[in-house]
Amino acid sequence: MAMPTVRSLWGMAFALSLGAAISLGMARFSYAMLLPPMREDLAWSYTLAGAMNTANALGYLLGALALPRMLRRWDAVQVFAAGAVLTSLFMGLSGFFVQAEALLLQRTLAGLSSAWVFVAGGLLTARLGQWHPASAGWLLGLYYGGTGWGIIFSALTLPPIMAQAQAVGLAHPWVWAWWCLCVLCTLCCVFMWWPLLRCAQWHRDGWLSPPPVVGTSAPQAFAWPVLSFALMGYGLFGVGYIGYMTFVVALLREQGQAESDLMLFYALLGCAVLVSSRLWSGLLNRAKAGGALAMLNGLLGVATLVPALTQHPAAVMASGLLFGAVFLSVVASTTALVRHNLPAAQWAAGISAFTIVFAMGQILGPVVVGWISDGPGGLARGLVFSAGALLLGALLAWRQKSL
Repeated sequence: MAMPTVRSLWGMAFALSLGAAISLGMARFSYAMLLPPMREDLAWSYTLAGAMNTANALGYLLGALALPRMLRRWDAVQVFAAGAVLTSLFMGLSGFFVQAEALLLQRTLAGLSSAWVFVAGGLLTARLGQWHPASAGWLLGLYYGGTGWGIIFSALTLPPIMAQAQAVGLAHPWVWAWWCLCVLCTLCCVFMWWPLLRCAQWHRDGWLSPPPVVGTSAPQAFAWPVLSFALMGYGLFGVGYIGYMTFVVALLREQGQAESDLMLFYALLGCAVLVSSRLWSGLLNRAKAGGALAMLNGLLGVATLVPALTQHPAAVMASGLLFGAVFLSVVASTTALVRHNLPAAQWAAGISAFTIVFAMGQILGPVVVGWISDGPGGLARGLVFSAGALLLGALLAWRQKSL
C-alpha cells in the first residue's frame, strides 16, 4: 500500500480530533454547563459539585496509568475506538441516576475511558507526523483542537435541551443533557468509524508502527529536581485551570448573565481552543527555560480573575476567549520544555513526571475550589483562589532555568 499523502494525514488527524472532542470537550468540560442545574435540583454543596470533576480527573489518571499495559496487548487504534464507545456509554448512563454516589462512579468511569481515547489518539497523531515531519505540529494542533469542538457542541446544545425539558415539565431536566451528550459522542464515533478502519489498515501496513529504537542501552533515569520549578508550576496549573473550567459558568449564572450569553461565552471559549495551537507555536519553539510556561500560566491567572472581579459583558467574553486560547498550550509548553532540556532517552520519563503532577493538581482543584465557594464570598472567592494558584505557578515556572 502506498504511503499516506499529506492531505490524507490531515484528514485522519481531523477525524481523530473527534476523539478529543469526546474525551475532554464533552466528557470533562461539558460539566460546566450541567453543574448549575444539577446542583440546584439535587441540593448539592459546591464541594460535592466540584467532586464530580475531581472523580473524572481521578478516573483519567487511572486510565492513563493503565494505558501502557493495554497498549502491549492491543494496538492504539483498538484502544482509541473502545475508549470512545465506552465514554459515550458512560455519558448516557449518567442520565439514569440522581444519587451522588452513582454519579461519582459514572464520572470516574467516564474519566477512565476518556484517558484511553485522548492519549491513544495523541499517540496515533504523533505517529502520523513521522511520515511528514513538516506537518507534525499542524497535525497535533488539529488533534488537540478537537477539544474545542466538544466545548462548542456542549455550549450550543445542552442549554436548549434542558430548557425544553423544563418547559414541558419533565423531572430532572438535566438528565436529558446527559443523554444528548451520549448522542453527540455516538455521532462522533459514527463519523470516525470509516477513518478508523483506514487507520487500522495503515497500522497493519506498518505506517503507524512505533518508530524504531536507536541503540540498545536502557533509558536513563530522570532526576525530578532538575525541573522542579517547572513541575511545581505545572501542578499549580492543574489546580487553577480546572477550577475555572468547572465553576465559571455557575458564577456567571449567579451574576445574572442571560442563558444566551452563557452559551455564547462557552462557545467562544471553544472556538479559541480550536486556534490556540497556532497562536503559541513560535513561543514554544523559542522558549528553552520556564518562560513559556510562566507566561501562559500568568495569562490564565488574569483570565480567571476577571469574572471574579467584574460582571461587565465585554470583560467576561474577553476572559473566556483568553482562557480558551491559552490553556491547552500550557500542556504543549511542558512537552517543549522536556524536548529542549532533556536527552531523548529521558523524554518519556520527563513527560510522565509532568503528567503525574498535573493529574494531582487537577484532582485537587475542583473539590478545593468548591469547598472555598461554600464559604463567605462564594464562587467569586473560589475563582480568586484558582487565579492565585495559576499566578503562583507562573512565578515558580519563571524560576526554571534552561538545562
